[in-house]
Amino acid sequence: MENKQNDAPGKEKSIKRTSWKSVIGGDVLATDFFRRQTKLLVLIMTLIIFYIHNRYACQQQLIEIDRLKKELTDIKYDALTRNSELMERSRQSHIEEYISTRESELQTATQPPYVIK
Repeated sequence: MENKQNDAPGKEKSIKRTSWKSVIGGDVLATDFFRRQTKLLVLIMTLIIFYIHNRYACQQQLIEIDRLKKELTDIKYDALTRNSELMERSRQSHIEEYISTRESELQTATQPPYVIK
């Protein structure tokens, strides 16, 4: 009887099982499948790195936007406070009181202003 496996001497069937040792040791990367798909795997890794970087940059921008919004509201409240203080100080009664305490010769006008045409 002839052995059918010896009919093709150059072609050996080698079915290798994948073990944890070959995966952890990196032997699995030397298989024919990974050698043929190298360009695709590099492209996928590049896209993954780009995705991670893009998400990180987006989070940094959102943090910056929140910080600027908070700063803007603080500035708005400060401007509102200063505006109300200015309105208080520029009232006619407040100005008259200020002038009377400084002993100035200025007085409130008793005649309406003239309109020049």
